[in-house]
Amino acid sequence: MMIANLIAAAAAFTLTFASVVVGQTKEPVGSETAPPKLLVLVYQRFSFEKGRDHDKWEIAAARACQKLAVPNSWIVLDSITGEPEVLSFDPFDSFAQLEKPVAEWGSIYATHPELGRLQAQINAALVSQRTVIAVRRDDLSYRANQIDLSKARFFRILEVQLHPGRENEFAEAFQKLSAAYEKTESDLPWVVYQVNLGMPLPTFLTFVPMKALGQNDDLLKRRESLHAAEGDAAERMQQIAREAYATTQSNLYSINPDKSHVSKEFAAGDPEFWTPKPQVTAKRGKKRSGNSGVETPNQRK
Repeated sequence: MMIANLIAAAAAFTLTFASVVVGQTKEPVGSETAPPKLLVLVYQRFSFEKGRDHDKWEIAAARACQKLAVPNSWIVLDSITGEPEVLSFDPFDSFAQLEKPVAEWGSIYATHPELGRLQAQINAALVSQRTVIAVRRDDLSYRANQIDLSKARFFRILEVQLHPGRENEFAEAFQKLSAAYEKTESDLPWVVYQVNLGMPLPTFLTFVPMKALGQNDDLLKRRESLHAAEGDAAERMQQIAREAYATTQSNLYSINPDKSHVSKEFAAGDPEFWTPKPQVTAKRGKKRSGNSGVETPNQRK
């Protein structure tokens, strides 16, 4: 539902998209659960006092949308490190695909006022919000065609802001890094997105989906072998980092399926996680008189 926040920014969707997608031709396998070509990212921070209420409202909104024909899906991430925030990303294939949800959400809220009230409550609890649009860069990613987002539980996200005009150096560094990962045969793929709108440019975002937090241990163990695989390229990569990178920030997020709204095809990749069945609590029977052969709590004391 975060796409509703884009209505005010609709006028900014211009042909700037075309300048970023040159050279991106590789198609990930399994389009429904693969990293999308276009990401709409919404970073939100909420007042501490309304934290629990906010969670309740977002879950209620996501459940309401499951019963409606809403025009888009979204995945919600809760921050584990860094500032407390909620990060939502909506997947799209193009800017043109954004036109439908931007046009339809207003009428959805008008037709379903209870959903509109939930969104109004969520907005009232906001402390800050920013919306970012980023485009997938397969040429800078590592085995992105093996990523299945439906299996992810956590994300490491690296944000790199460059000094102006240093995009080619960043590309060089990440292509060398990808080559080093290939040499070590790492089974932890990642995908790079280039920010197109909403952040100081140039900025790149690297998403590392993880099935478990333990994969962070694997990253630490691979440091030495990765450095060795970089070989002569290591010094050049360090030089680029010193000269081209303005700021870098890496944070960890967990996926919240209750707040998310994904398609049936996406959820089919791991239905127990995305659409769990409600647990049935067995009713406790009345105590029998006498000894039934089963110890009661009082008998065990």
